[in-house]
Amino acid sequence: MNQTQLRTLWADLPRFFKSRTYEFGIVALIAFNAVLLAFETIPSVERPMGGLLEVLNHIIVFIFVIEIALKMLTFRRYFWRDAWNWFDLIVVAISVLPASEAFASLRALRALRLLRLVAVLPSLRRVVEGFLRALPRLGSIMLLLLLLLFIFSVMGTKLFGDAHPETFGWLGASAFSLFGVMTLEGWPDLARAIMQTHPVAWVFFITFIVLSSWVVLNLVIGVVVDSMQSYTHEEELELEIQILRNQELMRQEIAALRSELVKLRAGEPDKGE
Repeated sequence: MNQTQLRTLWADLPRFFKSRTYEFGIVALIAFNAVLLAFETIPSVERPMGGLLEVLNHIIVFIFVIEIALKMLTFRRYFWRDAWNWFDLIVVAISVLPASEAFASLRALRALRLLRLVAVLPSLRRVVEGFLRALPRLGSIMLLLLLLLFIFSVMGTKLFGDAHPETFGWLGASAFSLFGVMTLEGWPDLARAIMQTHPVAWVFFITFIVLSSWVVLNLVIGVVVDSMQSYTHEEELELEIQILRNQELMRQEIAALRSELVKLRAGEPDKGE
């Protein structure tokens, strides 16, 4: 390969990193990596194929490192302006951490490579970016949820603490019990145990579930959906603005061509002369 071909190949790298071929290739590589990680969790497969799995793992890490290095050299300072590039760099950097006995627990971090799908697939990026944009408003909802949890924990300690010290004996135990109730996991058993000494305790539990799980959960869903819709609308608006700008540039170019054509025709000698 001569220098001219190398220059052409280097000039085509920015276009390649934005192409469907690159996207599908990285997705396929990450999917293959997921299969390898699954095999490592199956003893009957991992024992006979342990060496091969390790070699394939090193090959995948090497490809990821080369890819990130090429992107850094291709885009240069523009590479650091994209938060998703930072995300990819951190994930790949974690992948190259040593896997010796002293760092054996870090082998579990290999699973983080699968998160690169979020950076590669535009649809997943939109979901994550929409969620991140909703975080400021979600903070207020989380504060409301913590306030409800604190209030009902204090009430539960005062109401049921003497009869049920294991679950409502003090504020921390009450908060832990009510957090389980909030997740709707096994709360009927807890409620029935409390109702043996406090028959109307069902009012306390149902009120807490309605406020914490149903109302707050619907608020969270509403905020996230609204944020994603507004983000999608902004993207569509930016696309429309870009289309209008391109149309305006085309009109200007057509007008300039017409002007040049008129000048050329005006400068042509009369055929009758």
